[in-house]
Amino acid sequence: MTGAGAGNEAGAAARAEVTGARRIVVKVGSSSLTTAGGGLDADRVDALVDTLAKSAGEKEIVLVSSGAIAAGLAPLGLDRRPRDLARQQAAASVGQGLLVARYTASFARYGRRVGQVLLTTDDTSRRAHYRNARRTLDQLLAMGAVPVVNENDTVATDEIRFGDNDRLAALVAHLVRADLLILLSDVDGLYDGDPSTPGTSRIAEVTGPRDIDGITIGSAGKAGVGTGGMVTKVEAARIAAAAGIPVVLTSASQAADALAGRPTGTYFHRTGRRSADRLLWLAHASTPRGALTLDEGAVRAVIEGSASLLPAGIAAVEGEFSAGDPVELRDASGRALARGLVAFDAGEIPQLLGRSTRDLARDLGPGYEREVVHRDDLVVLHR
Repeated sequence: MTGAGAGNEAGAAARAEVTGARRIVVKVGSSSLTTAGGGLDADRVDALVDTLAKSAGEKEIVLVSSGAIAAGLAPLGLDRRPRDLARQQAAASVGQGLLVARYTASFARYGRRVGQVLLTTDDTSRRAHYRNARRTLDQLLAMGAVPVVNENDTVATDEIRFGDNDRLAALVAHLVRADLLILLSDVDGLYDGDPSTPGTSRIAEVTGPRDIDGITIGSAGKAGVGTGGMVTKVEAARIAAAAGIPVVLTSASQAADALAGRPTGTYFHRTGRRSADRLLWLAHASTPRGALTLDEGAVRAVIEGSASLLPAGIAAVEGEFSAGDPVELRDASGRALARGLVAFDAGEIPQLLGRSTRDLARDLGPGYEREVVHRDDLVVLHR
């Protein structure tokens, strides 16, 4: 940990980054918008909108909002969030309309328009969809509307779900090239233990992963109407910070302080630079369709040497996939070291294993004298 002087300097720099942010993604969870019974709490929604609308004149706000499934529970006579996907989708179908209608009415008090944007992982993992989503969000902001983003729970299946809106918010922040991500929770920051336990304290700043080593953050899920927990928020903060986007994690009741740059919650300093779009979604939004096992030489070349994966370095292939699909690159022990877009169908690769591109071009034609995964379409997960 840094000393008091260095800590004060870091805190001042953090507040400057927040106050200077022009485009901000704000994520709010279900528990901050709904009643204990599962219906929308109009007062809570209005309080959030009051805060956002007052900042929207000076800043561009993208709101990533949970609450669709929770809002649909009471109208459908459900007393708790269902576990089966079909009833979750039904609740989302009813609740999404109620959620956006509430936001529309609330923002209208300030003369602001709302635009609904529903996403699945396909919209961030397929390149053409990604560009379309970015254009839509950019155009909404240019026209003065407030985009309200949510996962498309009505049609999303397990294979194309983000799993939680915290991760979605981190990816949206990168998608719109945001200057800041604010994660609003029902807890006012990250603590060094259970916040309800005496003696624990809030962590004001996180400059990197080492700052929270050894801290028990909690489980990924929790009871109630939401699906996320502190684990998903810290993971979302890590994704955004690694992509060059600072993060403030605080409670919904302190949203105004967060937007104004006043000391609140936990501030996650950026730990990396903005990366190529495809690398971020490839690492965090894509679902591998199969796996390629690399020999020791290929592990050194691809993981340590940043080289492309050639057929000669592949020891085994697993899964059913087509050219252009994401696949895992594993070592001999089965550990996933990287993820990349494969250039061949799964059925073609067995005949390529262990062979040089020159031999393949001679025997199968010049179309086979190329990489199986090009280094520009590859992201390292573990070194």
